[in-house]
Amino acid sequence: MKILFANHIHIARQSIASSRMRSTLTMLGITIGVASITTILALSAGASKIVVDQVDSLGGNIAVIRPGANSDNTLDGIAKIPIGQQYAASSLSDVDIASIERIEHVKAVAPLMILGGSVSGVTEGSAHTPILATTPNLEQISDIEVSDGQFLDPELNGATAVIGPQLSIDIFGTDQSIGKTIKVKGQPFTIIGILKRTNNPINYNTVDFDNAVLINLANGRELNQGASQIQQINVQSESVEYLGGVITEINKTLLKNHFNQADFTVLSGDEIAQPTSGLFTALAGVSVAIAAISLVVGGVGIMNIMLVSVAERTREIGIRKALGATNSDIISQFLIESLALSIGGGITGYIFGYILAFAISTFLTFDPVFNWEIAGTALIVSLVIGTLFGLYPAIRAAKKDPIAALRQYD
Repeated sequence: MKILFANHIHIARQSIASSRMRSTLTMLGITIGVASITTILALSAGASKIVVDQVDSLGGNIAVIRPGANSDNTLDGIAKIPIGQQYAASSLSDVDIASIERIEHVKAVAPLMILGGSVSGVTEGSAHTPILATTPNLEQISDIEVSDGQFLDPELNGATAVIGPQLSIDIFGTDQSIGKTIKVKGQPFTIIGILKRTNNPINYNTVDFDNAVLINLANGRELNQGASQIQQINVQSESVEYLGGVITEINKTLLKNHFNQADFTVLSGDEIAQPTSGLFTALAGVSVAIAAISLVVGGVGIMNIMLVSVAERTREIGIRKALGATNSDIISQFLIESLALSIGGGITGYIFGYILAFAISTFLTFDPVFNWEIAGTALIVSLVIGTLFGLYPAIRAAKKDPIAALRQYD
């Protein structure tokens, strides 16, 4: 006779309930593995969402130009992208900036030259921090706010700088440092503005503005010994409707400037979040692969308890076969028990994973993300582990000879 699927579930529930402690310990490995994966994916998605939300909040009329051809999103490709650091040889130049400014429907252009170096007060402390050489348009395009003083102005006499609030505190012990002098790579700059605190080092400009020094592009060239290493050009169109046409013209113009060499990348929308989002995705992938080790350990635990269960229930298997149960019925019975243990551990791990993610996020600048992809990943992982590690014990149970099994006494 065919044993109903509902009976399989009922028997599996009874078997697991009869040895609660053993079943709980068996599920623990799956719980830890799924909890680790859930935590990693939730936090990674939260970090990536920050950049995407920033781009969306700018109104959708922003394009970003970066040197180099568009890279892939594999770990190897992302690892080659020097986020927040100076490119060895940028393909973008002052000629490109001037050409882009002349394109119709371009509202503003802000080049970014990111330099590394030390920054210090004349008599106070010092710090090693990003030095960003740019133009006043960056304030408009990237929606940067000044809490005190003013933003960059090339018309002002002398070398001037705008600094982040945390850098001001680190160097001067206060965020009220307007008028004070700092040395940027040994050169004196007068502070004319303090940026509004963001508490968020993650952004598509790859600059932590709370700890950065912003100087005029001309001063950046001087500090870089006359070289103009442009790591990024931010472009704002007059409206969202014009952005597509502006991007087309940018590509045409830069190809002409670069002798038909596509050694640059023009990004818009969610693409701007790359490579930042891609980096988090790649790091999450590596972390998940490491966390998967605990899943293998949990799977071995399931296989072990199922083999023990088969040995303990040999006579029961013989009775069921004698009453007409087929090999597929026996396999289904033990597979369902294995899946019950795995899915139970997976659900528990998913819940604890998010609890852990929210606990960790209290020390970070972003929250974990809930989405169906993470829930689906937890479910699929549980199903795969339960099936893979439960199949061998189930087949072994089905192969038992009913006569020999009936001779087995408890």
